[in-house]
Amino acid sequence: MALSTWLVTGASSGIGREVAEQLLQRGDRVAAVARRTERLEELIKQYGDQLWTAQLDVTDTKALRAVVDRVFAELGRVDVVFSNAGSGAVGAAEEMEDAAIEQQIALNMTAPIQLARAVIPHLRAQGGGRFIQTSTMGGQITTPGASMYHASKWGLEGFMESVAPEVAPFGIAITMIEPGVVRTDFGAALSIAPAIDAYAVTPVGQIRQYIEATGGNLTADATGDPEKVATAIIDSADVTPAPLRLALGSDSYTAIKSALERRLADLESTKPVAFATDYAK
Repeated sequence: MALSTWLVTGASSGIGREVAEQLLQRGDRVAAVARRTERLEELIKQYGDQLWTAQLDVTDTKALRAVVDRVFAELGRVDVVFSNAGSGAVGAAEEMEDAAIEQQIALNMTAPIQLARAVIPHLRAQGGGRFIQTSTMGGQITTPGASMYHASKWGLEGFMESVAPEVAPFGIAITMIEPGVVRTDFGAALSIAPAIDAYAVTPVGQIRQYIEATGGNLTADATGDPEKVATAIIDSADVTPAPLRLALGSDSYTAIKSALERRLADLESTKPVAFATDYAK
């Protein structure tokens, strides 16, 4: 397999960091973007010019576009863009603070959309490439207490699914990665909304109790292996045709399959009503 150049956002921790490390170990060139580039110092020392870095808050659209332009100008070609930056928030919809809602939409949905918009002209000009987007099993399922997280991911998946056929004629393929719960620091960085007492005996209250029982880190004993997840993501870049969605983890596969079956059953149950609203022939 020929070595390639990857652009990775959210590269300083979690799945992004694991992907970057595996790529560097096999000899690929990596443009690693992160808010805290000091966390990449060890890799910079080890890999030198093989690793290109830039400090970036991906929610700053103007700065994001500037970094993307620099990457393509300085590296010449990017074969794979791995859009990975994201975060989670917990709380009932009523409990969520305005700032937390805005942050979830800005980071999990708007930033990846703007990244795609920024790189597509470059990928089109070079004759193609891959855009791999970290989503989640939460892009197809829902749980109480994570409404804004799901809203951001469902919106992102709708965008990516719509854009995929738009850019396919240019040799650009899109894959959405849908991991289950993975053993990274994602769970320890959750934004927790201030509690409203009325929700204490609801499913949201139960989730709060579980978070407290785990010491605030929901992913410490997760099913997903970050090393295996990263390997699967890297391998997906060589699969042709590119999978539009890739569930990773038995928990992800099982939960998504169950949700799709329930949704299809609900649709079938309302079929008579749907057809009854057509104009009479």
